[in-house]
Amino acid sequence: MKWNLRLAAANRGIWKASELQRLLAGRGMTISAGKMSGLWSGQPNSVRLDELDVICAVLGCGIEELLQPEPETTAAPKPGSDDQSAAVGQPRAITPRPRSGRSLPPR
Repeated sequence: MKWNLRLAAANRGIWKASELQRLLAGRGMTISAGKMSGLWSGQPNSVRLDELDVICAVLGCGIEELLQPEPETTAAPKPGSDDQSAAVGQPRAITPRPRSGRSLPPR
């Protein structure tokens, strides 16, 4: 995913991170300088859903303007891998180990 807060803000005439930070504070969202720097630079460590709601409300935009998918950056499936068997919650075949009757490994 690509984070586009700076572009979305610029499209609305907001050119400085401090200006956006002030607008967000007006809506009850207090952000540290470090977190604001990450949001503004395009490399946020984390963004909570309630923060996204406030950002969208302040900018008057939808989430699709802030987050844009980049499918070309995701890893391609390995050749010969079966996507169906690797799916979460799908059973896999388990091959039992041969048993020699001993409970301890051989010496």
